[in-house]
Amino acid sequence: MNNYLIFRTDRIGDFLVSAILIKSIKINDPLSRITLIASNKNFSYIKKFQSVDEVIKLDNNFLSKVKLILKLRKGYFKNVIIHDDKKRSKFISQFLKYKTKIIIENQNKFSHIEVIKNILKRINFTFHNDSLNILKDKITSNPNQIIQIHFDEKWIYKDYIKSFINIEPTSDKLIKFLLDLQNKTKKKLIVTSGHKIPDILRKISSQINKANIKIYDNLDFSELEGITSKSEILISCHGAISHVAAAFNIKQIDIIDKSYNYNRWTEHFRNYNYLYREKFDILANKILEKL
Repeated sequence: MNNYLIFRTDRIGDFLVSAILIKSIKINDPLSRITLIASNKNFSYIKKFQSVDEVIKLDNNFLSKVKLILKLRKGYFKNVIIHDDKKRSKFISQFLKYKTKIIIENQNKFSHIEVIKNILKRINFTFHNDSLNILKDKITSNPNQIIQIHFDEKWIYKDYIKSFINIEPTSDKLIKFLLDLQNKTKKKLIVTSGHKIPDILRKISSQINKANIKIYDNLDFSELEGITSKSEILISCHGAISHVAAAFNIKQIDIIDKSYNYNRWTEHFRNYNYLYREKFDILANKILEKL
């Protein structure tokens, strides 16, 4: 049995990219044992993946690093893969016993799927398209007659990157868009958000709940993932939920900004459509045209 150690001490969306690598390793080396070093932000979520044999949370303090080094030094790893490009991960790896160490730099110009393919090549493995189905063994569900719009802080100008185009709607414009969306598709519309629901959704909730439109708030990521897994179409501003839709091969309309190179993250996405951020009136019409 070969032991693999992967550092992913960042966020859920970042881990979902590494999940493709993990699934690829399992396909090539079915008896492999994979240990993943996680952060507070993704630890609980990663623990639900059967493909990860052990998940260890790393707190970003010196004592936690020392304890982790002492724990990991008891074993020997065929490959240590630092997939998060964090100084703490590189530091810890210096004290471990391994055959090969691979450090991935976030500033490289390759797409993330090409980075994964290169890692596999370096460890003499091949890439299989089934590796993209990273949630296949985690949630069993079939797409339902649901349209999901994930309306989080990325739609709100003051809560997101100020250099990005402002796409924030007024209450009236958002209500009209949701009603137009539901009328065109003739399907149930579910509006989801992050842990903190934008004020505009609270404001309009009483006006749309009777129109076969349901707003869900205060969802953890696993609950959010479950809704996406049952959806036919996801409409969202690019984030971790985009990787979930891609993993389930669900059609998505991804709202992105022209100033950022999203292709590094999305080259492996299937059933993928995108629109650039622009004034909400124009953006809303383009979304409806994409359906």
